[in-house]
Amino acid sequence: MSDPIFPVESFAALRGRLARLPEASEPSAAAARRRQDALTKPPGSLGRLEELAVFMAGWQGSARPKIGHAQAVVFAGNHGVCAQRVNPFPQEVTAQMVANFRAGGAAVNQLCRASGAELEVVALDLDRPTGDFTQGPAMTEAEVLDAMARGAAGLDPRADVLLLGEMGIGNSTVAAALAQASFGGEGWDWVGPGTGSDPDGIARKVAAIEAGIVRHRAALGDPLATLAAFGGREQAAICGALLAARARKVPVILDGFICTASAAVLHPLGLGALDHCIVAHASAEPGQRRLLSAIEKRPLLDLGMRLGEGSGAAVALGILRAALEAHNGMATFAEAGVSDA
Repeated sequence: MSDPIFPVESFAALRGRLARLPEASEPSAAAARRRQDALTKPPGSLGRLEELAVFMAGWQGSARPKIGHAQAVVFAGNHGVCAQRVNPFPQEVTAQMVANFRAGGAAVNQLCRASGAELEVVALDLDRPTGDFTQGPAMTEAEVLDAMARGAAGLDPRADVLLLGEMGIGNSTVAAALAQASFGGEGWDWVGPGTGSDPDGIARKVAAIEAGIVRHRAALGDPLATLAAFGGREQAAICGALLAARARKVPVILDGFICTASAAVLHPLGLGALDHCIVAHASAEPGQRRLLSAIEKRPLLDLGMRLGEGSGAAVALGILRAALEAHNGMATFAEAGVSDA
């Protein structure tokens, strides 16, 4: 199945295509709300589960939405900013973890199995890290568009829901830089321990981000230029995948801080580009709550997780499945012969 957005030859052309993003079906959502009100329970008593069922109905265009095929994709990349000693682990760990995912040994493998998601891993030029954003742009326009197209190509046409995750040594620094560039504040507002940075390591992260903000001040306010200045290939691929999903009206579950920060780059475009996205959880990374406030999203879960990998998205899928089981399987008052007066 060809993608209606990618490939695209320039940021200007991409902006043009994004102006025509499809919207959820309000009639289908309204029909789902009516069904919720007719089920054998007090209206609203299932809280967010009812909202999730209506959300899914709108994007699937059906009052009785379902999840036949759940696809989880982990995008992996390496980052030039690691030259600033922002991570305690060497970049070789990215490739080692990709091998672990493919062998079935990571946390996300187990969580996807438990929640019924099919996991895929896409490694993006791990032998060729992006540029160090303290010294120059992380990527060229062409590199950003290529990574976005590769992310879009990863969407399975069978998918009823897409779970997004990431892996990349140094990418918590990249995520914090993207968040600050997109929503302001100071480096300390967005930076956390990531894979286990000590206070000196956190200070190096902040210093690298502040240096990048000064160097790339001209890019601030332009989401796509921001992605080129600070982003990694996995961040661009996440953007491409969620836009491809939007074009096909496939709902998306975003993982924690790094994944959400990647997607949030698109929020300042003002096109409702994240309307089809659910944020899985409130990551323990300190920047996540500030980020969720900026993009006006409520997480499904708050479990103190900060692993990445799509692990939180896989757990959240179980909640989404539960919402649809209740929505589709419960009897209405009329079917059960129960008075609703």
